[in-house]
Amino acid sequence: MAEEQGLDLVEISPKAVPPVCKIIDYKKYLYEQKKREKAMKAKATKVTIKEIRFGPQTDEHDYEFKKKHAIKFLQDGAKLKAFVFFKGRSIIFKEQGQILLLKLAQELEEYGKVEQMPKLEGKRMIMFIAPK
Repeated sequence: MAEEQGLDLVEISPKAVPPVCKIIDYKKYLYEQKKREKAMKAKATKVTIKEIRFGPQTDEHDYEFKKKHAIKFLQDGAKLKAFVFFKGRSIIFKEQGQILLLKLAQELEEYGKVEQMPKLEGKRMIMFIAPK
């Protein structure tokens, strides 16, 4: 039947009982499938991650300045990776770093939600915030 029309017999879903087949032009089918996949890929949103770095003894003015940038990043729809970097002996101020990140999370509550609570990884204490 397919040969008479100059088309191909294409198996659409082989796992169905009975298997589903269509009589179509296979090259056209592949082209349309690629086109559909490309359209789906274009619609997929790409998540950008913006980083903000603090020190364990970050001053109030610097903190406010970085918080303002964090708000802008979250409003633009980017994920925020806030971290406190401990240099040398400053690792003894782990509590201050955690307090700083928790304070930031609390103040950014209306702009985003915390994905990962502050966690120490090596010399960094990292926290992720996703936009609302």
